[in-house]
Amino acid sequence: MRSSILNSEIKFIPGVGPKRAQLLEKELSIKTFEDLLYTFPFRYVDRSKFYLISELHADMPYVQIRGKFTRFDQVGDGRSKRLVGYFSDGRSSIEVIWFQGIKWIKDKYKAGTDYVLFGKPSTFNGKLNIAHPEIEVPKVEVGIINTAIHGVYCSTETLKDSFLSTKAFSRIVATLLQTVANQIGESLPDYLVKKLKLLPLRDALINVHFPQSSHLLQSAIQRLKFEELFYIQINLLKQKVLRERGFKGLLCKIVGDKFNTFYHDYLPFPLTNAQKRVIKEMRADMGSGRQMNRLLQGDVGSGKTLVALMMSLIASDNGYQVSLMAPTEILATQHYESIRSMLKDMPVEVALLTGSTKKRERKHLHEQLVAGKINLLIGTHALIEDVVQFRNLGLVIIDEQHRFGVMQRAKLWTKNHQPPHIIVMSATPIPRTLAMTMYGDLDVSVIDELPPGRKPITTIHFTDSHRRRLFGFMKEEIAKGRQIYVVYPLIKESEKMDYKDLEDGYESITRAFPFPDYVTVVLHGKMKAEDKDLAMAQFASGKANIMVATTVIEVGVNVPNASVMVIESAERFGLSQLHQLRGRVGRGAEQSFCILMSGHKLSKESKKRLETMVDTSDGFEIAEVDLKLRGPGDLEGTQQSGIAFDLKIANLAKDGKILQYARTVAEEVLKEDPTLDNPQNVVIKEQLQRLSPENKVNLKEIS
Repeated sequence: MRSSILNSEIKFIPGVGPKRAQLLEKELSIKTFEDLLYTFPFRYVDRSKFYLISELHADMPYVQIRGKFTRFDQVGDGRSKRLVGYFSDGRSSIEVIWFQGIKWIKDKYKAGTDYVLFGKPSTFNGKLNIAHPEIEVPKVEVGIINTAIHGVYCSTETLKDSFLSTKAFSRIVATLLQTVANQIGESLPDYLVKKLKLLPLRDALINVHFPQSSHLLQSAIQRLKFEELFYIQINLLKQKVLRERGFKGLLCKIVGDKFNTFYHDYLPFPLTNAQKRVIKEMRADMGSGRQMNRLLQGDVGSGKTLVALMMSLIASDNGYQVSLMAPTEILATQHYESIRSMLKDMPVEVALLTGSTKKRERKHLHEQLVAGKINLLIGTHALIEDVVQFRNLGLVIIDEQHRFGVMQRAKLWTKNHQPPHIIVMSATPIPRTLAMTMYGDLDVSVIDELPPGRKPITTIHFTDSHRRRLFGFMKEEIAKGRQIYVVYPLIKESEKMDYKDLEDGYESITRAFPFPDYVTVVLHGKMKAEDKDLAMAQFASGKANIMVATTVIEVGVNVPNASVMVIESAERFGLSQLHQLRGRVGRGAEQSFCILMSGHKLSKESKKRLETMVDTSDGFEIAEVDLKLRGPGDLEGTQQSGIAFDLKIANLAKDGKILQYARTVAEEVLKEDPTLDNPQNVVIKEQLQRLSPENKVNLKEIS
């Protein structure tokens, strides 16, 4: 049970006060006792080992030495002014340097007194030194802070300037723990703590800040990570239970004429085993009497749209309408044209609704929709407008769903008296840990196979010095009848960013590939809709050889004859975006290529991204690397997913096993007690309501 004292403001902790409290809130968002307790060290240093000065060298991390200052000298003037202390352990000596707080240091530390120094050795002008070390008088600490393993906390320059260093922060936490430790109640049921052999919460919080041993530190970290991930999972799974108990699904048991005719007569290519498996999973959901909520994952070109169309035909066979929402007009139009061409002359009415749809067309479309004469409506955000009403909406498909906010998606679900079945599609492969966290309330289907005949795309990394070679290769491909995309991160030159821009790139390409032998078109987001359509039509028809574009082509441009994707300033793009762009080629039977152009100077992370692209075309492998490099909060779509990734201690890139374990335990708890009304689970229900106040729904009411 959580103690109310943890809601107290940090200004009431001895040693903090109103000014420091204001600073901690502004810099680290720490307002309450609880906020402070859950601000964990980001790394630990072992202060049990002492080094001799003669053992030190500049490549060492932080070290600890004992000794005395023999003297202090103030040298230099103005900006170069510094204080140099000469520190000796009785055998050797080292210079200790301060550039700030010189008067305070001179007043506080005296020559001939025993001190312990902790800092990072470095060299300057061939001499070894330690700058701005932590300094202590050797003594035996009493109470909680008596530990050899010290936590290092995040800080800011403002906090350091106000003497809120890691050491000062640590002492404030120690003061707080000595005050409230005995009032920290358990936040997990006792039976789970015992069954899973977890450290009690009080002991975990003490040892994560002041580890009494390496073993207890690891036990504390494991306990806190498990709890953090457990509550995310039980919250998501509870939503699933609530939905399944609260909403009956529209029954789609019939596999009728439309589905069978398409399958036997119009299927553009044989289904892969992965597509067959996914269709079987979805058919079972739609015929079960419960509402389907399924995430459909698949790499670029894996055939998700075909699966979505076949599920639409099942819904239509059962008398229901379908809506397919895409994030951009280009992608919505692409879906519309692709689906209509696949259906050929089948009696399935497909319509398109976007921001560009004219008023007269909209009025007619709305009438047809309400009359039930439109079977499948494809569109953009325009679909969620209140004026768009269906006669009998049975299936909602959301493509590239991470680009829509939670509220936007939810609006579509309310367009029927009974919630429709839901398929959310993602062509951006999502790492397993992230999928379990962002979409843990959904069932997941994965198409992990590409259609037969697709050749792997060859990916090459070139620097600017290879440009003549690149242009020669482009001419060879055009001579074979192929077409080429050239993608830029910027439309215009930027003073702030040293990256290639589209306007300059277009000029250099038209010089290297002069008209009339080569036709080059431009496509970017700031063009008028009719100009975009004209450029797309020229390229799609084969009249244009080269398309110079921004990432507006990342999704929704499908030209099978395009076999080369050149990405300029490739170091500027994230892995997910690079993989999406590469997926624009390789859609025909010919060998395709992706050329990553970059400058010579690359950061370690940029180099890793480009190496990953060259080494693998597996979207899920790429997504895992992306998660490790960028973290979940920075990945495209996580901010709109409805899940807040303000994890205090768990790391989705590293803690997959703990996450899976936490999910399994959460599933077991809800299997035994779906409404969390069992007295032993009261603490879980209270904790859930505290963590997610919007979830104060009594599950029993809808059971």
